[in-house]
Amino acid sequence: GPSRRRRTRSIRLRNGGKTEIRVGDDGCGMERRDALLSLDRHATSKIERAEDLSQVSSFGFRGEALPSIAAVSRFQLDTAPGEGIGTRIRVEAGRVRAAEDLARRRGTTVTVRSLFHNVPARAKFLRSAAAETRAASEAVLLLALANPEVEFHLESNGRELLHSVSARTLGDRLGDLWGADYVASLIRVATAEAGLGLEGMIERPSQARPRGGRRYLFVNGRPFRDPGLARVVDEAYRTTVVERVRPSLFLFLTLPPGAVDVNVHPAKAEVRFRDRAGVEALVRSGVSNALGELTSAPTLSRSAGEPGPPGSPPETYGRDTAPSASVRSRAERATGTGPAPQLAFFVPRPGAAPPNGPVPGSFELEAIEVAPPELWQLHRRYILASTREGLLIVDQHSAHERVLFEEIMSRFESGGGESQRLLFPIVLRLSPTEHAAVEELSGLLRRIGFEIEPFGERTVIVTASPHPHARFDAERCLREMIRELAEGSALVDSARNQHERIAKSMACKGAIKAGEALTPEEMAELFDRLFATDLPSHDVHGRPTIVRLPLVELDRRFER
Repeated sequence: GPSRRRRTRSIRLRNGGKTEIRVGDDGCGMERRDALLSLDRHATSKIERAEDLSQVSSFGFRGEALPSIAAVSRFQLDTAPGEGIGTRIRVEAGRVRAAEDLARRRGTTVTVRSLFHNVPARAKFLRSAAAETRAASEAVLLLALANPEVEFHLESNGRELLHSVSARTLGDRLGDLWGADYVASLIRVATAEAGLGLEGMIERPSQARPRGGRRYLFVNGRPFRDPGLARVVDEAYRTTVVERVRPSLFLFLTLPPGAVDVNVHPAKAEVRFRDRAGVEALVRSGVSNALGELTSAPTLSRSAGEPGPPGSPPETYGRDTAPSASVRSRAERATGTGPAPQLAFFVPRPGAAPPNGPVPGSFELEAIEVAPPELWQLHRRYILASTREGLLIVDQHSAHERVLFEEIMSRFESGGGESQRLLFPIVLRLSPTEHAAVEELSGLLRRIGFEIEPFGERTVIVTASPHPHARFDAERCLREMIRELAEGSALVDSARNQHERIAKSMACKGAIKAGEALTPEEMAELFDRLFATDLPSHDVHGRPTIVRLPLVELDRRFER
């Protein structure tokens, strides 16, 4: 019957299934005629019309499965379409031995005993009982993930391995399987485009570990394997986790039946998509959007005794969506009052709000007099800010890496960035490998602001460079970039294309370093730029840029 009517599945194993496998459900059951027919070769309940061949949407055994299993075991099928009289069919090594009446509740129970007892050569290929039990557990787990509304119970040798009650959502099912703490490490994915849908959950980058996560893909409720789609997910994570980390994912694709072929693999473990590129684009955008929404900007606490905006709580100003690090300066900028900033620390990316304008996402500013929250620099490495929830700690180098990376990628998309003519051109003597790399990449380097011309054998002259911030050392940055691009590294080798290779390299080499003292204006500008990026929580290496220390944790440390 339809899977939606099946509310309980009970599976019992003995000796890894070699001695007994028992599967029961409370579905719609079968009349005796259908029960006998289900044991005939080539029989199927999936096809009513010829058109159904191209869009099978029901699940269950393949046409040959039940008779094939019954041919190599002592097989029993108990079924009833309603409360009362049902049917019991007993099969021995493929031969029906009995078909009799049975009193039972609605549903079906299949019992397989002495698997391969009549085919000892095949029995030798079975693995150990423990290995077969693990394989069966994984199969039940896939069914439980695909059908959260169904209750599953798995028992092995009298010991319960899995009991997952009926759940309303995927998150509830995951919590039932692995605990509430694990669900808290996941974020939701939901997107739709051109008749294709994607839902599910993925792991927060900060929670992902090198050992690899749980990775499950489903299409129209059916589990499948697809290393290519998994790589698409990894590409979307690329600048939020370090190399070799494989975050957990539970993704469910919804496609029109004719858009996916589920019969390309004998066990239906793999599928073929009619529009492979469209599916990959959907997965990439869905995961990227979920990661982009992960980090909401903090609400920074105002100085004690200062009034907040009208209607705000007395202890804070702003809203949770406002990445404001200097409300006084923004209010002055928005209203045209007050002095202009003395230092333009960053060059704005094309299309972004200029440094002297309001930052997108902030609350509507009025001419109000409020003191900006204090920002502190710790050991010339970290920037600390008080938030409504506790303390926010930002790594200044990692934060600036993220800012520069997204600005450079934006310049590539918009056609290039501005450069600054050098008063004293830079002459670089290069190795053969480095010189070849510069020749290959000179056009892309020019688009981000480096103007490089040949100047003799394996020597180039740099006449202009970008100027992303006041402390930028063009010669050191370019030398380190050329070396990395020529020799390779884990950072640039993980890039999807040449644009990303250059953007990653320049963001890493050109960002402000740990150990540089920043003025309050520079720290405020860095905060603003960081929380205006798409993925502010991680740098281009996948390392975190932000650490939150909640007030409750501080209270716990002080035993309050």
